[in-house]
Amino acid sequence: MDVTVNFPTLDISEFWPSQDAGNNLLYHEIIGERYIEKPHKHDFFLFMLFEDGSGTHSIDFVNHQVKPKQLHLLFPEQIHKWKLGGETHAHQLMISKSVFETLANSLRFSLILYQNDPVINLSADAYAKILYEFQCVSSELKKTAILWEIIDARVRLIALLISREAETLFNNQTVYKTKPVLFKYRSLIDVYYKKEKLIAFYADRLNISANYLNILCKKHFHESATALIHERLILEAKRILLTTEIPIKEIAFDLGFYDVAYFSNSLKIRPRLPLVNLEDSHRLNHI
Repeated sequence: MDVTVNFPTLDISEFWPSQDAGNNLLYHEIIGERYIEKPHKHDFFLFMLFEDGSGTHSIDFVNHQVKPKQLHLLFPEQIHKWKLGGETHAHQLMISKSVFETLANSLRFSLILYQNDPVINLSADAYAKILYEFQCVSSELKKTAILWEIIDARVRLIALLISREAETLFNNQTVYKTKPVLFKYRSLIDVYYKKEKLIAFYADRLNISANYLNILCKKHFHESATALIHERLILEAKRILLTTEIPIKEIAFDLGFYDVAYFSNSLKIRPRLPLVNLEDSHRLNHI
């Protein structure tokens, strides 16, 4: 029998129905132990500031250790779950896609960098400033007559403070500084991975040869240029498998695979990303 799973995409209004969901921005506080057994995704952006805490937060199948004075960023469509310790005290700002699009430029760096490194360890000074802005947003949201211009300004300031803290982290990624063409390549993959599977397409967009692009990827990422495309495809496939009951065949076609058996095998052979869980393996075995 075909075993399927369905982990929903959670809407922002589900977290605090008493607040006006039409406002598209919510503040939420987490105190104490929390455990999400089954991964899920959101349709909104999330800033999560840990005042204190322990445990793990899994984002797109990568486990991150939770520590005090950390900022976690979660983008729409990313899969996440967590197991937080009893001492956890965290502040969340949930921001709808439409509002976040107006704030995204305040993050200063490409969103791909934040998605690849979603956990930022904050200095004591930065943590204190960001916490203060979170608390001011929370206070403003409780007022009868909310001035959204104030909240907008404070959220933009939070994004700028985060960007300043992230600068050192991102500057340490010397591969992107010395070979910016590789950053451009990964950015192109994120846009075209469903339709374009051949590195010749990307090489042409980058004005380099496919052979040179492959050499650069092997030298700096220790895998082929094609493998990076497959890695992005598999991440998306896993997201869909964990959040829908869509048949494997439809998932394959959506991702540009017309040979379902090849698609199934592709999910099983990539070494860098964890394999799908046991329930999803049943789905693959019943194609």
